[in-house]
Amino acid sequence: MTRMTAAELRGYQQICGKNGAIMVIACDQRGGIRKLLASDPEAQKKITDAMLGDVKSDVVRYLAAEAPSVLLDPICAVPRVVEEASLARDVALLIGLDASGYDTDAQGHYLSKLVPGVDARRVRALGGTGGKLMVYLRSDEMTGNAHNIEIIKRCVADFAAEDVLLVVEFLTYPMPGESPEAYREKFPALIEGGSRICLEHGAKVLKIPYPGSVEASARITKLAGTVPWSVLSAGVDHATFMGQVEIAMDNGASGVIAGRSLWKDCVSLDRAKTRELLVARALPRLREIQAVLARHPRRLAQLA
Repeated sequence: MTRMTAAELRGYQQICGKNGAIMVIACDQRGGIRKLLASDPEAQKKITDAMLGDVKSDVVRYLAAEAPSVLLDPICAVPRVVEEASLARDVALLIGLDASGYDTDAQGHYLSKLVPGVDARRVRALGGTGGKLMVYLRSDEMTGNAHNIEIIKRCVADFAAEDVLLVVEFLTYPMPGESPEAYREKFPALIEGGSRICLEHGAKVLKIPYPGSVEASARITKLAGTVPWSVLSAGVDHATFMGQVEIAMDNGASGVIAGRSLWKDCVSLDRAKTRELLVARALPRLREIQAVLARHPRRLAQLA
């Protein structure tokens, strides 16, 4: 496995808590947040990037201030949160490279997209501690992964050349005509296979969906070796995510990069209401996650 350089390790330390566990508040979504703010597609179209920026700024100010790190997008949130000082000086900043949405090929494979002009050097210029890349993978459909694997390879090489931390995330997806039951049965193998693809192409930190079980989590840990992996919330309810965090951490995960499970029912276009709910509802959820992480101290990654 490829290990971190000193500069990458320093960035990694900054996205972890004092006990060495990854703890990042994810708020880099755009389309997903529009759907939370308005159920009607026409109303969603009227939500501007500036309005999304208001929501993200409030999440940063009232929730992420209590965590080691936050993950934001370079469209609505950055550099705004830096310039207006809603991002606390001691909160690390991961910047998402992936564009909202995806294209599809003739067979139905998802084709990932990047935000134009946002590379390792731009992440540094925006004040980022590191970058986060998300791609879609179906590890059992390798012919459909070529486009997205090329993105992984290109971004890993770019961030390595600039000596900037890169977190690599992947999501998997059902193929056209695939039944929900068949997809659920394949899911653990798809997470393991997708993780292997990311590792084989140089990922030094992983962000992945909950693998599905004690056994599947342990397999990811064995596969990853010295590479730390974090579990994402995928928008499940908080109670469900807490159970997933417990199992993942018990079986070798290095931490959490959590978004919607924390704040999805706390955000609105009414900023006063958003502030109230972030403090009263989302912050206690964060404290519960942090309590789990506190019981699972992690040794920081080693230098190459």
